[in-house]
Amino acid sequence: MKIVIVGAGEVGFHIASRLALENKDVVVIDSDQQALKRLTENVDVQTLAGSGSSPTILETAGIREAEIILAVTDSDEVNLVACLVADTLSPSTKKLARLRGADFDRYHDAFKTSAPHIDTVINPDIEVVRTIERLMSVPGAVDVGEFADGRIKFVGVYLEPGSRLAGVRLADLPAVLKDERPLIAAVVRDDQLIIPKGNNHLRAGDLVYFISEEKNLFNHLSIFDKHATPVKRVMIIGGGRIGYRLAKQLEARSLSCKVIENRAARCDFLAERLDRTVVLHGDGSDQSLLVEENIHDTDLVVTLTSDEETNILASLLAKRLGAAKTITQINKFSYFSLMSTIGIEQVVSPRLSAINSILQHIRRGKVLSAISIKGEEGEVMEALALPTSDIVSKPLRKIAFPKGSMVAGIIRREKIIIPTGESIIEPDDRIIIFATREAIPGVEKILAVKLEYI
Repeated sequence: MKIVIVGAGEVGFHIASRLALENKDVVVIDSDQQALKRLTENVDVQTLAGSGSSPTILETAGIREAEIILAVTDSDEVNLVACLVADTLSPSTKKLARLRGADFDRYHDAFKTSAPHIDTVINPDIEVVRTIERLMSVPGAVDVGEFADGRIKFVGVYLEPGSRLAGVRLADLPAVLKDERPLIAAVVRDDQLIIPKGNNHLRAGDLVYFISEEKNLFNHLSIFDKHATPVKRVMIIGGGRIGYRLAKQLEARSLSCKVIENRAARCDFLAERLDRTVVLHGDGSDQSLLVEENIHDTDLVVTLTSDEETNILASLLAKRLGAAKTITQINKFSYFSLMSTIGIEQVVSPRLSAINSILQHIRRGKVLSAISIKGEEGEVMEALALPTSDIVSKPLRKIAFPKGSMVAGIIRREKIIIPTGESIIEPDDRIIIFATREAIPGVEKILAVKLEYI
């Protein structure tokens, strides 16, 4: 698979890194020599200096042989033109563009049918707001994903000290829990992602990922001592694009909302366009302002400024002053592993949201969605079982799944099956697979049509 990436920023860098580890043929285009230097020093990919919207540069990059072009620069206009030019030079190449401007929202579907033809438009701001709403709806969760149109949830929670599950072997869970229990699909311990087996034990402090049907979710959360706490009052620190989108969504849900923004002109913009949201001009890390605005009575504080250090500080301060819960926006992947250490558990990232949106479109086989686990340590995928793939019509125990992967769910029409070793995947089933980063190429192989590998 050959992939051309336009843009060597954070999203382009991390997508290129991941694809290079999977031995894909990647060419990255950028006019920023420093960004390309960073890539060549850290990642085994080809780089090309120049504008990704230039026909000459795209030709040189091999656009006619590429299966996919990813236009992920910080400029919506460059991404659009890159896809327009790529569509002219190589109509068969699949085109994905990151477009963050709200003005483009209503045209996403039109781009799929008109010039420039774009197969997929990715707006990470929209995805971040959806992630925040999912985290709001699942008490105690630090990670939430949805499959099968929301009927299956995959949830990450920390195992608290004193939990009855601490020290329990997975094979003994039926005896401990008795009733219907969640399927534990992955554990993060000491920054290592583990796809557990029956003889593995759970430990206090583990980040445990489990699969649950939506109807059983709150019962399963209570097993981990996580209980429903309705969110009624929300404070948003940072009134940029994402803060504005989130406030609009919260207004639609009739929730009490305040936005703190330090740019006076932006406050005017927000006040004109928001109906019931209270817009405050000030610094979200100002302790006296937070106290004045009754931070101790706030159910949720979401820090969404463009400066992640400010977000971290404001979240820590809000918790110290009595806010029940915080969600913090982070962009630097190097910060992710530090967050739980300093007491920040719920984190969102526009760049990670963009990467998750892109992944499903570059996986071989019929992958319907893909979500990163623990930054970049692994993925959980929802895929369609193709009739000619290696995984259908035989018990799971007889399928040579790569080490570090497991089938966590089977969706057959309206029925959801939590699998055992005797379960058989039928053609056109939708399956949920957890996999470590190292196992992903092998998972792709068994998901794909056999003829691709003859």
